[in-house]
Amino acid sequence: MSMQNKDTDLLYPLNARPGPIEALFAGLQHVLASFVGIITPTLIIGGVLGLGEEVPYLISMALVVSGIGTLIQARRPLGIGAGMICVQGTSFAFLSTVLAAGFIAKAKGGGPDEILALIYGVCFLGAFVEIALSQFIHKLQRVITPLVTGIVITIIGVSLIKVGMTDLAGGFKAADFGSPTNLALGLGVLTLIIALNLVKNPWIRLSSIVIGLAAGFLVAIPLGMVNFDQMSAPLFSLPVPFKYGFDFDWGAFIPIAMIYLITAIETTGDLTANSMVSREPVKGPVYLGRIRGGVLGDGVNSALAAVFNTFPNTTFSQNNGVIQLTGVASRYIGYYVGAILLVLGLFPIIGTVLQQIPKPVLGGATLVMFGTVAAAGVKILATEKLDRRKMLIMAVSFGIGLGVTLVPELLAQLPKLVQNIFGSAITSGGLAAILLTLLLPESDPQSTAEEIATRPVPEQA
Repeated sequence: MSMQNKDTDLLYPLNARPGPIEALFAGLQHVLASFVGIITPTLIIGGVLGLGEEVPYLISMALVVSGIGTLIQARRPLGIGAGMICVQGTSFAFLSTVLAAGFIAKAKGGGPDEILALIYGVCFLGAFVEIALSQFIHKLQRVITPLVTGIVITIIGVSLIKVGMTDLAGGFKAADFGSPTNLALGLGVLTLIIALNLVKNPWIRLSSIVIGLAAGFLVAIPLGMVNFDQMSAPLFSLPVPFKYGFDFDWGAFIPIAMIYLITAIETTGDLTANSMVSREPVKGPVYLGRIRGGVLGDGVNSALAAVFNTFPNTTFSQNNGVIQLTGVASRYIGYYVGAILLVLGLFPIIGTVLQQIPKPVLGGATLVMFGTVAAAGVKILATEKLDRRKMLIMAVSFGIGLGVTLVPELLAQLPKLVQNIFGSAITSGGLAAILLTLLLPESDPQSTAEEIATRPVPEQA
């Protein structure tokens, strides 16, 4: 039965209960919109760190935890969660810092178990940063402003583009790196995704990356780039808490804790957008309760992710578009989304198939995704009224953040702990943005107006 409200264009408002068929169909659409985003970080981390046989299990756990996290956000047990359709998935924001943590373990001679033990150890403890921040998130916004958030998100996107471009060329240290076949396949996937985004049908645009990956995978088969002999995995697999152990390193922890700080603010923005498209309040006690519960849910779900052997979770923004397109905002759809992801994650063969996606195909798709992250940061910055103070904060933050990435030997003479912490573009650029925001005095509107008034007028041509 339709529950359309005359005051909105929603077919099913937040607390309406769609029938099972409508709910299942709507749930599948949310899964389609988020599936690639959930599994891609694991594919990248597994490939770069050489985790090999562990990747199918890690992909399974990514889907399982995403399902559990989505259920928590929708049901809101004990006040944990926003009580809306907030699809949870592996966060791209942590990709660089997770890779850095993995390389710290690798530099000590660690294998896959030691690498994952360190990553999950620091991610688990870091999640409590976001859990704590959720209780005074409204006060934190005085320090982590849209300017700081925009700078950090832009740096995240720009710093990840190297990973996407490396995959497009064939993958790190590939024997055929940069071969014409790799470049043609990667650019072909990229071109197809761009073309699909120009189609008027919103569902095709929404599915463009899935279609691009599938098409690239099919083209790669006759080129001999897919090895079906390696596609072996157990039929069914259950989560094992801290399967790889637990480890800790301050150099790995501090950059990851920094990202938890930023994602808490980013999640606030996603939840606000979700409230808007769901026709729910965006101010007042109900709204603040949702934000507090949603950010708390993000932190709890990231802690669960570390316990059950996957990477930190966050609220996906693309599902807000699905709500807007379908007119279905019922939080009960989140139950179906969570259940579908959970069931998919119990079968490791899915992860085994996804692991066979050739690097150029994955690179063609992730180049768009990482570029989109950078563009999202620029979009946030575009909402700011950029005066001299804010321009200076941006200039210094981008200069320091991207500088340590472009010239990594800059810190070679400093202690290893300092290298691990400040060698991250996100940490260096983010800390610079926060410190400058706190230290530089706000611009005086009167002096700014006088400066503009006394500025020489250019001669007319």
